[in-house]
Amino acid sequence: MANVFDYLNEFGDVRFEEKPFNEVDNLIFAELAYLDYARTKINENCHTLGEIGHEYLSKYTYRQIRQLGIEQGVAFRVLEAAYSTERFRHLPVSDYVYLANRDMQFSAMAIRVTRDLEYVAFEGSDQMIGSWREDFAMACTFPVPAHLEAIKYLKGHIHPFGPKVIVGGHSKGGNLALVAAMSLGWLRRSRVKAVYNNDGPGLRRNEFESKEFENILSKYYHIVPHSTVVGALLCNRNYVVVKASKDNILGHSGEYWQVFGDRFERAKRSERSLEMERRVWAWLDKHDDEDRKKVLEAVFGTLEGCNISNTMSIKSFRNIVKLIRQARNVDKESKDLVISLLKETILQR
Repeated sequence: MANVFDYLNEFGDVRFEEKPFNEVDNLIFAELAYLDYARTKINENCHTLGEIGHEYLSKYTYRQIRQLGIEQGVAFRVLEAAYSTERFRHLPVSDYVYLANRDMQFSAMAIRVTRDLEYVAFEGSDQMIGSWREDFAMACTFPVPAHLEAIKYLKGHIHPFGPKVIVGGHSKGGNLALVAAMSLGWLRRSRVKAVYNNDGPGLRRNEFESKEFENILSKYYHIVPHSTVVGALLCNRNYVVVKASKDNILGHSGEYWQVFGDRFERAKRSERSLEMERRVWAWLDKHDDEDRKKVLEAVFGTLEGCNISNTMSIKSFRNIVKLIRQARNVDKESKDLVISLLKETILQR
């Protein structure tokens, strides 16, 4: 079964001028956004992916990065496989940003694909609990702080006479790409060639039914693995289901998405994925935004009260269940759902 690394082996020597950008390239760029480039020269003058990749790989090892999370490890391996190829090594990279606090995590970078095309990549959730708090907050708040940062970043990268722009990200990064593109006025929106949400959450009903979403829909690609949990959260439309070699939450990771040539293999969603979606929507329909916020603050407040600041601090599913059970002012149904979602996302990563 071929994956993104097989794609790099097959097409790594083919420049974008010879073989146009495709959906697998999109995933590669989205994965690269998971790495912290702060200690490189990415924002100094004009540097290529080859130069930044060489500098980054000389400072870090896979073992160090893998300890930060599954997707960070995947990103490291993608960079390692891509940075010296003819297809990717000449591409200019710039404008790396990383911001994080208790309630927000945001990171982005820009990659110039060709003279007339740029990819703006938004990072998905990292290991900080604040990042996952923000993911859950999307069910009751719009916009969340990272949305505002993404909107500001994207507007700064679209110019009336500049290159066309593709916007994308994986997991939460895909949702940020969608919301940022939706926020654009007509002139900037006309410069957007495509928006890729790679297994990221959808939208609340209000935003899903908005004119802003309709305006971007013809350029929007929502790609989810057949076992999706994260990509099935909130409202979705016209998503493309792809085959993954893992049936559980590990299928969320891009390294398991199956590739045939220069596209992903198509599939049907698993029954487990559909059942989790039904369960989430049954709960959402019973609780308004204020109720959802109370549950969010109670659960994550409990985690923070136990000095759990990142997902790597969670040593045992049994212990984390005990902590959530102790959360006050949260009904049993809500606790059980939160535990199930954490088990399907954070606790298996």
